[in-house]
Amino acid sequence: MSNLRIHISKSPLNFIQRVCDAAVIGSTLYASQWLTGNAISDRTLLAILVAIGVYSMVSEAASAYRADTGRSANHDLAIVLSSWLVTVLLLVVIAFFSRHSEYFARASVLSWIFLAGAALGLSRMLFRIAIELMIASGWSTRRMAIAGLNELGVQLMRNAEANPSCGLKMVGFYDDRAKDRWLVKDHSEQFLGSLNHLVDEAKAGNIDTVFVTLPMRAESRIRWLLEQLADTTVSAYIVPDFFVFELLHSRWNNIGNLPAVSVFETPLYGVDSWLKRAFDLSIATLGLIAISPIMVACAILVKVSSAGPVFFRQRRYGLDGKEIWVWKFRSMRTCDNGSVVAQATKADPRITRIGSVLRKTSLDELPQLFNVIEGSMSLVGPRPHASAHNEHYRKLIRGYMLRHKVKPGITGLAQVEGYRGETETLDKMQKRIDFDHRYIQQWSLWLDFKILVRTLFVVFKQDNAY
Repeated sequence: MSNLRIHISKSPLNFIQRVCDAAVIGSTLYASQWLTGNAISDRTLLAILVAIGVYSMVSEAASAYRADTGRSANHDLAIVLSSWLVTVLLLVVIAFFSRHSEYFARASVLSWIFLAGAALGLSRMLFRIAIELMIASGWSTRRMAIAGLNELGVQLMRNAEANPSCGLKMVGFYDDRAKDRWLVKDHSEQFLGSLNHLVDEAKAGNIDTVFVTLPMRAESRIRWLLEQLADTTVSAYIVPDFFVFELLHSRWNNIGNLPAVSVFETPLYGVDSWLKRAFDLSIATLGLIAISPIMVACAILVKVSSAGPVFFRQRRYGLDGKEIWVWKFRSMRTCDNGSVVAQATKADPRITRIGSVLRKTSLDELPQLFNVIEGSMSLVGPRPHASAHNEHYRKLIRGYMLRHKVKPGITGLAQVEGYRGETETLDKMQKRIDFDHRYIQQWSLWLDFKILVRTLFVVFKQDNAY
């Protein structure tokens, strides 16, 4: 069997980006020390080396140096800034536990954080503009043809046009199907001919790159086309029609010399899982310290307002569907962990007066910070449902259990999109699960950060939590 291993493309431009980022981090720290009148010492150099190392690890995990350039400018900037934010949080934790925080003045550190963040973002944008200008002038521009006039091919063309940094210039579509069998009708002016015509153009040197978007069932046509293109010098790509499946954070893997594409997979793989864990620990620890007076006040109010314990715990499904215990401030007179669990409803007689306020403001969920620190939960993720609810809805909603490919969260994408609290209809639960799946598909540390910020704004506005 031939070697089928799929190689991840690398670009020498990535090395230049890494060097620029390292130079920005180091020079801005020196500048901050000088601007605030603080002496530059050996510890400054040590701090620079640690910061560069941490940022390199974080940005690598965030795909900041990915070889393909098909991302939008805003997406690129968001990755850089979120990587720097996570780096700062990790450096704070490192400085705290290594007891080196007293060696740097607060004004110097704060100015460095903002100056370096701005400089990293600016350098990335300038780098991107320079690449786009070079591509516009003809540097590294490739003439692209698409074999397959269908929705997948049209989407590929739109993506290439929306991202000029890809360096792809559209030539046209080629397809053997008759016009009445085209799946898209509004691109006839870009149709240039049959697949035989495509091969002729490739042999004539009029095309640099061919993207094959034919459906997977057209194996014989794809094989024939690739055999013909092998007698040319064009670069050929297959864009698999994986949209016939409901993919959950799909990625390429190589098992020995065999490539495999995941259909259902967790986004937290390898270094990504460590970074999310570090992010959770940093925020949860700092948050717990900051809000400890509020938690003490809540505990006192719960205790004096009704008989019973301050906290209660409930069985929920966690990562990989394993049962965990989730902690909350008690907001009801009785709690049911049995096989039948009724969701809290409006004017539920079980909810105490203090419990109503806690639930409305989500203060009852603050003890889940202990779950985050302990490791059974994350700050952001699909909200954990009662075990009985899981067993009920997994029979009604396709792909329900896929939400457990990540740890449950204190808040999540579904909650900030309006699906917080009671889901009294199957349609509402379906919408919540759809948002949970979208979170897993699109996960990034930047997305986690945005959800946390949005949670602060929506928690007091929603009226469906009770």
